[in-house]
Amino acid sequence: MNITRGRPFFRPLTSALAAALVAACGGGGDAGGGTPPPAVTPTAGPRVSQITLVANGCTGGSVGGTVYSSAEVEPFVAADPADADHLVGAWQQDRWSNGGSRALVSAVSFDGGRRWERVLHPMSRCGGAAAGSSGDYERATDPWVDIGADGNVHVVSVSFNGGAFTPGSVSAVLASRSTDGGRSFSAPATLIRDDASFFNDKETLTADPTDTRFVYTVWDRLETSGQGPTMMARSINGGSSWQAAREIYRPVSSSLTPASIQTIGNRIVVIPGGASRGMLVNVFTEIDSPTATQSIATVRVIRSTNHGATWSAPVSVGDWLGVGTTAPQTGQAIRDGNILPAIAAAPNGDLWVAWQDARFSRGQHDGIVLSRSTDAGATWSAPVLVNHDPAVAAFTPTLHVRSDGVLGILHYDFRLDTAAADSLFAAAWLI
Repeated sequence: MNITRGRPFFRPLTSALAAALVAACGGGGDAGGGTPPPAVTPTAGPRVSQITLVANGCTGGSVGGTVYSSAEVEPFVAADPADADHLVGAWQQDRWSNGGSRALVSAVSFDGGRRWERVLHPMSRCGGAAAGSSGDYERATDPWVDIGADGNVHVVSVSFNGGAFTPGSVSAVLASRSTDGGRSFSAPATLIRDDASFFNDKETLTADPTDTRFVYTVWDRLETSGQGPTMMARSINGGSSWQAAREIYRPVSSSLTPASIQTIGNRIVVIPGGASRGMLVNVFTEIDSPTATQSIATVRVIRSTNHGATWSAPVSVGDWLGVGTTAPQTGQAIRDGNILPAIAAAPNGDLWVAWQDARFSRGQHDGIVLSRSTDAGATWSAPVLVNHDPAVAAFTPTLHVRSDGVLGILHYDFRLDTAAADSLFAAAWLI
Protein backbone atom coordinates (compact mmCIF):
# COMPACT_ATOMS: atom_id res chain seq x y z
CA MET A 1 0.00 0.00 0.00
CA ASN A 2 1.54 3.29 -1.12
CA ILE A 3 0.42 6.57 0.43
CA THR A 4 1.95 9.67 -1.13
CA ARG A 5 2.94 12.70 0.93
CA GLY A 6 0.08 15.06 1.69
CA ARG A 7 -0.07 18.84 1.66
CA PRO A 8 -1.31 20.88 4.64
CA PHE A 9 -4.55 22.83 4.71
CA PHE A 10 -3.81 25.86 6.89
CA ARG A 11 -6.26 27.73 9.08
CA PRO A 12 -7.60 30.16 6.39
CA LEU A 13 -9.37 27.17 4.81
CA THR A 14 -12.62 26.69 6.74
CA SER A 15 -13.35 23.31 8.28
CA ALA A 16 -16.48 22.95 6.18
CA LEU A 17 -14.65 23.66 2.94
CA ALA A 18 -11.83 21.30 3.87
CA ALA A 19 -14.43 18.57 4.40
CA ALA A 20 -15.91 19.43 1.00
CA LEU A 21 -12.50 18.84 -0.53
CA VAL A 22 -12.52 15.32 0.87
CA ALA A 23 -15.96 14.77 -0.62
CA ALA A 24 -14.63 15.95 -3.98
CA CYS A 25 -11.26 14.18 -3.44
CA GLY A 26 -9.42 16.60 -5.63
CA GLY A 27 -5.99 14.95 -5.39
CA GLY A 28 -2.94 14.65 -3.20
CA GLY A 29 -2.69 10.92 -2.63
CA ASP A 30 -3.04 7.36 -3.89
CA ALA A 31 -3.88 4.44 -1.63
CA GLY A 32 -4.10 1.91 -4.42
CA GLY A 33 -0.56 1.78 -5.79
CA GLY A 34 0.57 2.89 -9.22
CA THR A 35 1.42 6.45 -10.21
CA PRO A 36 -0.05 8.96 -7.74
CA PRO A 37 -1.91 12.00 -9.04
CA PRO A 38 -0.05 15.31 -8.76
CA ALA A 39 -0.30 17.06 -5.41
CA VAL A 40 -2.27 20.28 -5.28
CA THR A 41 -1.56 23.34 -3.18
CA PRO A 42 -4.83 24.48 -1.58
CA THR A 43 -5.66 28.15 -1.37
CA ALA A 44 -7.74 29.99 1.19
CA GLY A 45 -11.42 29.60 0.34
CA PRO A 46 -14.40 31.83 1.03
CA ARG A 47 -15.95 31.87 4.48
CA VAL A 48 -18.84 29.43 4.72
CA SER A 49 -20.04 30.57 8.15
CA GLN A 50 -20.52 34.16 9.28
CA ILE A 51 -21.81 35.90 12.40
CA THR A 52 -24.53 33.78 14.00
CA LEU A 53 -28.06 33.78 12.61
CA VAL A 54 -29.48 33.11 16.09
CA ALA A 55 -31.31 35.99 17.75
CA ASN A 56 -29.18 37.83 20.28
CA GLY A 57 -29.78 36.62 23.84
CA CYS A 58 -31.74 33.47 22.91
CA THR A 59 -31.22 30.62 25.38
CA GLY A 60 -34.05 28.32 24.33
CA GLY A 61 -34.86 27.90 28.02
CA SER A 62 -31.49 26.29 28.76
CA VAL A 63 -30.22 26.61 32.32
CA GLY A 64 -26.51 26.42 33.13
CA GLY A 65 -23.47 26.46 30.92
CA THR A 66 -21.85 29.18 28.81
CA VAL A 67 -22.89 29.76 25.21
CA TYR A 68 -20.20 30.73 22.69
CA SER A 69 -21.95 32.88 20.14
CA SER A 70 -20.75 32.49 16.53
CA ALA A 71 -18.80 29.33 17.41
CA GLU A 72 -19.34 26.63 14.77
CA VAL A 73 -18.77 23.01 15.82
CA GLU A 74 -18.83 19.62 14.04
CA PRO A 75 -19.01 20.78 10.40
CA PHE A 76 -19.89 18.12 7.84
CA VAL A 77 -20.25 18.51 4.08
CA ALA A 78 -21.95 16.41 1.41
CA ALA A 79 -21.34 16.63 -2.36
CA ASP A 80 -24.13 16.00 -4.86
CA PRO A 81 -23.30 12.73 -6.69
CA ALA A 82 -24.86 14.14 -9.87
CA ASP A 83 -23.46 17.70 -9.68
CA ALA A 84 -19.97 18.38 -8.35
CA ASP A 85 -20.75 22.09 -7.97
CA HIS A 86 -23.63 21.38 -5.54
CA LEU A 87 -22.35 21.22 -1.94
CA VAL A 88 -24.26 21.35 1.35
CA GLY A 89 -22.67 21.65 4.79
CA ALA A 90 -24.18 21.63 8.28
CA TRP A 91 -22.81 22.50 11.71
CA GLN A 92 -23.69 23.32 15.31
CA GLN A 93 -24.22 27.04 15.73
CA ASP A 94 -23.31 28.70 19.06
CA ARG A 95 -22.04 25.79 21.12
CA TRP A 96 -22.86 25.50 24.83
CA SER A 97 -19.98 24.66 27.18
CA ASN A 98 -21.92 21.76 28.69
CA GLY A 99 -23.28 20.15 25.52
CA GLY A 100 -25.26 20.91 22.41
CA SER A 101 -25.75 24.22 20.66
CA ARG A 102 -28.36 26.91 20.32
CA ALA A 103 -29.21 25.78 16.77
CA LEU A 104 -28.13 23.93 13.66
CA VAL A 105 -27.26 25.79 10.48
CA SER A 106 -26.70 24.47 6.97
CA ALA A 107 -25.19 26.21 3.97
CA VAL A 108 -25.55 25.42 0.27
CA SER A 109 -23.30 26.23 -2.66
CA PHE A 110 -24.19 25.75 -6.33
CA ASP A 111 -20.82 26.90 -7.70
CA GLY A 112 -18.36 24.47 -6.15
CA GLY A 113 -17.95 26.33 -2.87
CA ARG A 114 -17.28 29.88 -4.04
CA ARG A 115 -20.57 31.30 -2.70
CA TRP A 116 -22.76 29.98 0.11
CA GLU A 117 -26.34 30.58 1.36
CA ARG A 118 -27.08 29.79 5.03
CA VAL A 119 -30.26 28.27 6.49
CA LEU A 120 -31.22 28.29 10.19
CA HIS A 121 -33.03 25.05 11.08
CA PRO A 122 -36.07 25.02 13.40
CA MET A 123 -34.78 21.92 15.20
CA SER A 124 -34.45 23.96 18.40
CA ARG A 125 -36.15 27.03 19.86
CA CYS A 126 -33.20 29.27 19.00
CA GLY A 127 -33.33 27.81 15.50
CA GLY A 128 -36.81 29.29 15.10
CA ALA A 129 -39.00 26.40 16.28
CA ALA A 130 -42.39 27.54 17.57
CA ALA A 131 -43.81 26.33 20.88
CA GLY A 132 -45.44 22.93 20.42
CA SER A 133 -43.78 22.30 17.05
CA SER A 134 -41.65 19.26 16.23
CA GLY A 135 -38.49 21.27 16.88
CA ASP A 136 -39.51 22.68 20.26
CA TYR A 137 -36.29 21.84 22.16
CA GLU A 138 -33.72 23.77 24.18
CA ARG A 139 -30.68 22.60 22.22
CA ALA A 140 -29.58 20.75 19.09
CA THR A 141 -26.43 18.76 18.32
CA ASP A 142 -24.75 16.20 16.03
CA PRO A 143 -25.60 17.71 12.61
CA TRP A 144 -25.36 15.46 9.58
CA VAL A 145 -26.23 16.07 5.94
CA ASP A 146 -26.44 13.98 2.77
CA ILE A 147 -27.55 14.54 -0.81
CA GLY A 148 -29.44 11.86 -2.69
CA ALA A 149 -28.96 10.85 -6.32
CA ASP A 150 -32.13 12.87 -7.03
CA GLY A 151 -30.50 16.07 -5.68
CA ASN A 152 -32.70 16.19 -2.57
CA VAL A 153 -30.89 17.21 0.63
CA HIS A 154 -31.45 15.57 4.02
CA VAL A 155 -30.41 17.04 7.38
CA VAL A 156 -30.68 15.31 10.76
CA SER A 157 -30.27 16.43 14.39
CA VAL A 158 -30.31 15.21 17.97
CA SER A 159 -32.46 17.76 19.81
CA PHE A 160 -32.99 17.72 23.56
CA ASN A 161 -34.14 19.36 26.79
CA GLY A 162 -32.05 18.98 29.95
CA GLY A 163 -29.07 16.74 30.59
CA ALA A 164 -29.02 13.04 29.81
CA PHE A 165 -31.11 10.97 32.26
CA THR A 166 -31.95 14.00 34.41
CA PRO A 167 -35.56 14.34 35.67
CA GLY A 168 -37.78 15.84 33.00
CA SER A 169 -35.19 15.53 30.23
CA VAL A 170 -36.20 14.66 26.65
CA SER A 171 -34.12 13.69 23.63
CA ALA A 172 -35.19 13.21 20.03
CA VAL A 173 -33.82 12.56 16.54
CA LEU A 174 -35.24 14.93 13.92
CA ALA A 175 -34.89 14.84 10.11
CA SER A 176 -35.70 17.41 7.46
CA ARG A 177 -35.67 17.33 3.64
CA SER A 178 -35.04 19.94 0.94
CA THR A 179 -36.32 19.49 -2.61
CA ASP A 180 -34.72 22.71 -3.88
CA GLY A 181 -31.11 21.73 -3.28
CA GLY A 182 -30.82 23.08 0.27
CA ARG A 183 -32.33 26.57 0.07
CA SER A 184 -35.41 25.60 2.12
CA PHE A 185 -36.43 22.58 4.18
CA SER A 186 -39.55 20.75 5.33
CA ALA A 187 -40.72 20.90 8.93
CA PRO A 188 -38.61 18.47 10.99
CA ALA A 189 -39.95 14.94 11.26
CA THR A 190 -39.58 13.18 14.62
CA LEU A 191 -37.84 9.82 14.17
CA ILE A 192 -37.79 9.07 17.90
CA ARG A 193 -38.57 10.97 21.11
CA ASP A 194 -37.67 9.63 24.55
CA ASP A 195 -38.03 10.70 28.17
CA ALA A 196 -35.33 10.63 30.86
CA SER A 197 -35.07 6.81 30.75
CA PHE A 198 -33.10 7.06 27.48
CA PHE A 199 -30.75 9.38 25.63
CA ASN A 200 -30.42 9.33 21.85
CA ASP A 201 -26.92 10.19 20.67
CA LYS A 202 -24.60 10.58 17.67
CA GLU A 203 -26.87 10.01 14.70
CA THR A 204 -25.85 9.95 11.03
CA LEU A 205 -27.93 9.91 7.85
CA THR A 206 -27.36 8.20 4.49
CA ALA A 207 -29.31 8.72 1.28
CA ASP A 208 -29.07 5.47 -0.68
CA PRO A 209 -27.08 6.25 -3.88
CA THR A 210 -28.39 3.11 -5.57
CA ASP A 211 -32.12 3.67 -4.90
CA THR A 212 -33.57 7.14 -4.23
CA ARG A 213 -36.53 5.67 -2.34
CA PHE A 214 -34.39 4.81 0.68
CA VAL A 215 -32.90 7.10 3.32
CA TYR A 216 -31.40 5.69 6.54
CA THR A 217 -30.62 7.25 9.93
CA VAL A 218 -28.71 5.33 12.62
CA TRP A 219 -27.69 6.24 16.18
CA ASP A 220 -27.06 4.80 19.63
CA ARG A 221 -29.82 4.91 22.24
CA LEU A 222 -28.39 4.94 25.75
CA GLU A 223 -30.43 3.32 28.52
CA THR A 224 -30.26 3.91 32.27
CA SER A 225 -29.18 0.25 32.59
CA GLY A 226 -25.91 1.09 30.81
CA GLN A 227 -26.91 -0.57 27.56
CA GLY A 228 -26.60 1.34 24.29
CA PRO A 229 -27.99 -0.51 21.25
CA THR A 230 -27.92 0.73 17.65
CA MET A 231 -31.20 2.18 16.38
CA MET A 232 -32.33 2.84 12.82
CA ALA A 233 -35.15 4.78 11.19
CA ARG A 234 -35.82 4.27 7.49
CA SER A 235 -37.64 6.19 4.80
CA ILE A 236 -38.89 4.28 1.76
CA ASN A 237 -40.20 7.34 -0.09
CA GLY A 238 -37.14 9.54 -0.35
CA GLY A 239 -37.59 11.22 3.03
CA SER A 240 -41.22 12.29 2.62
CA SER A 241 -42.05 10.18 5.69
CA TRP A 242 -40.27 7.77 8.01
CA GLN A 243 -40.97 4.30 9.34
CA ALA A 244 -40.89 3.77 13.09
CA ALA A 245 -37.43 3.65 14.65
CA ARG A 246 -36.27 0.18 15.69
CA GLU A 247 -33.30 -1.55 17.25
CA ILE A 248 -31.00 -3.24 14.72
CA TYR A 249 -28.12 -4.34 16.96
CA ARG A 250 -27.79 -4.90 20.71
CA PRO A 251 -24.21 -5.62 21.79
CA VAL A 252 -23.54 -8.50 24.18
CA SER A 253 -20.92 -8.00 26.88
CA SER A 254 -17.95 -10.26 27.54
CA SER A 255 -18.90 -10.08 31.23
CA LEU A 256 -21.94 -11.57 32.95
CA THR A 257 -22.37 -8.37 34.95
CA PRO A 258 -21.14 -5.49 32.76
CA ALA A 259 -21.09 -1.94 34.04
CA SER A 260 -22.12 -0.83 30.55
CA ILE A 261 -21.90 -1.75 26.88
CA GLN A 262 -22.85 0.40 23.93
CA THR A 263 -22.22 1.29 20.31
CA ILE A 264 -21.26 4.77 19.12
CA GLY A 265 -20.29 6.35 15.81
CA ASN A 266 -22.84 4.38 13.79
CA ARG A 267 -22.75 5.22 10.10
CA ILE A 268 -24.17 3.43 7.07
CA VAL A 269 -22.52 3.32 3.66
CA VAL A 270 -24.11 1.70 0.63
CA ILE A 271 -21.86 -0.33 -1.66
CA PRO A 272 -22.27 1.45 -5.02
CA GLY A 273 -21.01 -1.23 -7.40
CA GLY A 274 -19.63 -4.70 -7.87
CA ALA A 275 -21.27 -7.96 -6.88
CA SER A 276 -22.57 -6.50 -3.60
CA ARG A 277 -24.12 -3.36 -5.09
CA GLY A 278 -26.84 -2.00 -2.79
CA MET A 279 -25.60 -3.74 0.36
CA LEU A 280 -25.72 -1.58 3.50
CA VAL A 281 -22.72 -1.63 5.83
CA ASN A 282 -23.04 0.05 9.24
CA VAL A 283 -19.80 0.75 11.09
CA PHE A 284 -19.53 1.57 14.80
CA THR A 285 -17.27 1.36 17.83
CA GLU A 286 -18.49 -1.08 20.46
CA ILE A 287 -17.44 -0.16 23.99
CA ASP A 288 -17.70 -2.99 26.53
CA SER A 289 -17.06 -1.98 30.14
CA PRO A 290 -17.06 -5.11 32.32
CA THR A 291 -16.25 -2.95 35.36
CA ALA A 292 -16.40 0.73 36.17
CA THR A 293 -12.63 1.02 35.55
CA GLN A 294 -12.13 -1.30 32.58
CA SER A 295 -13.23 -0.91 28.94
CA ILE A 296 -12.64 -2.94 25.79
CA ALA A 297 -13.42 -1.26 22.47
CA THR A 298 -13.76 -2.83 19.03
CA VAL A 299 -14.52 -1.37 15.60
CA ARG A 300 -17.25 -3.49 14.01
CA VAL A 301 -19.70 -3.61 11.13
CA ILE A 302 -23.10 -5.14 10.54
CA ARG A 303 -24.52 -5.65 7.02
CA SER A 304 -27.89 -5.72 5.30
CA THR A 305 -28.77 -7.05 1.83
CA ASN A 306 -32.42 -5.90 1.90
CA HIS A 307 -32.30 -2.13 2.43
CA GLY A 308 -32.06 -2.45 6.21
CA ALA A 309 -35.00 -4.81 6.80
CA THR A 310 -32.69 -7.34 8.48
CA TRP A 311 -29.06 -7.23 9.60
CA SER A 312 -26.17 -9.68 9.94
CA ALA A 313 -24.24 -10.63 13.05
CA PRO A 314 -21.37 -8.22 13.80
CA VAL A 315 -18.00 -8.54 12.06
CA SER A 316 -14.92 -7.16 13.85
CA VAL A 317 -12.73 -4.79 11.83
CA GLY A 318 -10.10 -4.36 14.53
CA ASP A 319 -9.44 -3.45 18.15
CA TRP A 320 -9.82 0.22 19.01
CA LEU A 321 -6.70 1.25 20.94
CA GLY A 322 -7.00 5.03 21.02
CA VAL A 323 -5.84 7.26 23.86
CA GLY A 324 -7.26 10.61 22.70
CA THR A 325 -5.50 13.84 21.81
CA THR A 326 -3.85 16.43 24.04
CA ALA A 327 -2.58 19.94 23.27
CA PRO A 328 1.19 19.75 22.60
CA GLN A 329 2.04 22.88 24.60
CA THR A 330 -0.04 22.22 27.72
CA GLY A 331 -1.03 18.55 27.73
CA GLN A 332 -4.68 19.53 28.12
CA ALA A 333 -7.12 16.96 26.77
CA ILE A 334 -8.91 17.88 23.53
CA ARG A 335 -12.33 16.63 22.61
CA ASP A 336 -11.60 14.97 19.28
CA GLY A 337 -13.36 12.23 17.31
CA ASN A 338 -11.29 9.43 18.79
CA ILE A 339 -14.09 6.87 19.22
CA LEU A 340 -15.76 7.60 15.87
CA PRO A 341 -14.63 5.40 12.96
CA ALA A 342 -14.82 6.67 9.37
CA ILE A 343 -15.95 4.47 6.48
CA ALA A 344 -16.05 4.73 2.70
CA ALA A 345 -17.18 2.43 -0.10
CA ALA A 346 -15.31 2.26 -3.43
CA PRO A 347 -17.06 1.94 -6.81
CA ASN A 348 -15.78 -1.64 -7.15
CA GLY A 349 -17.30 -2.63 -3.79
CA ASP A 350 -14.15 -2.42 -1.65
CA LEU A 351 -14.63 -0.91 1.81
CA TRP A 352 -12.22 1.22 3.83
CA VAL A 353 -12.41 2.04 7.56
CA ALA A 354 -10.11 4.45 9.43
CA TRP A 355 -9.92 5.39 13.09
CA GLN A 356 -7.65 6.88 15.76
CA ASP A 357 -5.37 4.32 17.34
CA ALA A 358 -2.22 4.38 19.49
CA ARG A 359 -0.89 0.88 18.74
CA PHE A 360 1.96 2.14 16.53
CA SER A 361 3.23 4.57 19.19
CA ARG A 362 3.04 1.96 21.96
CA GLY A 363 0.18 3.82 23.56
CA GLN A 364 1.84 7.26 23.62
CA HIS A 365 -0.45 9.07 21.17
CA ASP A 366 -2.97 8.34 18.46
CA GLY A 367 -2.24 7.90 14.78
CA ILE A 368 -4.62 7.23 11.90
CA VAL A 369 -4.99 3.55 11.05
CA LEU A 370 -6.67 2.11 7.98
CA SER A 371 -8.24 -1.27 7.23
CA ARG A 372 -9.64 -2.59 3.94
CA SER A 373 -12.21 -5.21 2.98
CA THR A 374 -12.41 -6.69 -0.51
CA ASP A 375 -15.37 -8.99 0.26
CA ALA A 376 -18.12 -6.51 1.24
CA GLY A 377 -17.10 -6.38 4.89
CA ALA A 378 -16.91 -10.11 5.63
CA THR A 379 -13.17 -9.93 6.41
CA TRP A 380 -10.75 -7.05 7.03
CA SER A 381 -7.02 -6.44 6.63
CA ALA A 382 -4.78 -5.75 9.61
CA PRO A 383 -4.72 -2.00 10.40
CA VAL A 384 -1.83 0.01 8.93
CA LEU A 385 -0.61 3.46 9.97
CA VAL A 386 -1.22 6.09 7.28
CA ASN A 387 -0.49 9.52 8.80
CA HIS A 388 2.93 10.78 7.71
CA ASP A 389 4.37 12.13 10.97
CA PRO A 390 4.19 9.31 13.54
CA ALA A 391 5.93 11.48 16.14
CA VAL A 392 2.85 13.65 16.71
CA ALA A 393 -0.77 12.84 17.49
CA ALA A 394 -3.13 12.62 14.49
CA PHE A 395 -6.88 12.71 14.93
CA THR A 396 -10.41 12.80 13.43
CA PRO A 397 -10.07 11.03 10.06
CA THR A 398 -12.59 11.37 7.23
CA LEU A 399 -12.66 9.10 4.15
CA HIS A 400 -13.99 9.27 0.62
CA VAL A 401 -13.36 7.18 -2.50
CA ARG A 402 -13.61 9.03 -5.79
CA SER A 403 -15.36 7.56 -8.83
CA ASP A 404 -11.98 6.57 -10.32
CA GLY A 405 -11.06 4.62 -7.18
CA VAL A 406 -8.69 7.14 -5.58
CA LEU A 407 -9.04 7.12 -1.79
CA GLY A 408 -8.80 10.43 0.08
CA ILE A 409 -8.15 10.64 3.83
CA LEU A 410 -8.46 13.94 5.66
CA HIS A 411 -7.11 14.17 9.21
CA TYR A 412 -5.72 16.74 11.63
CA ASP A 413 -2.47 16.95 13.59
CA PHE A 414 -0.38 19.48 15.53
CA ARG A 415 2.98 19.11 13.76
CA LEU A 416 2.89 22.82 12.76
CA ASP A 417 1.85 24.08 16.20
CA THR A 418 4.78 26.10 17.53
CA ALA A 419 2.69 28.89 19.06
CA ALA A 420 2.46 29.95 22.66
CA ALA A 421 0.54 27.85 25.14
CA ASP A 422 -2.48 30.18 25.05
CA SER A 423 -3.28 29.28 21.41
CA LEU A 424 -3.67 26.06 19.47
CA PHE A 425 -3.08 25.56 15.73
CA ALA A 426 -4.14 22.38 13.97
CA ALA A 427 -3.32 21.55 10.36
CA ALA A 428 -5.62 19.43 8.21
CA TRP A 429 -3.91 17.02 5.81
CA LEU A 430 -5.35 15.35 2.72
CA ILE A 431 -3.50 12.20 1.66
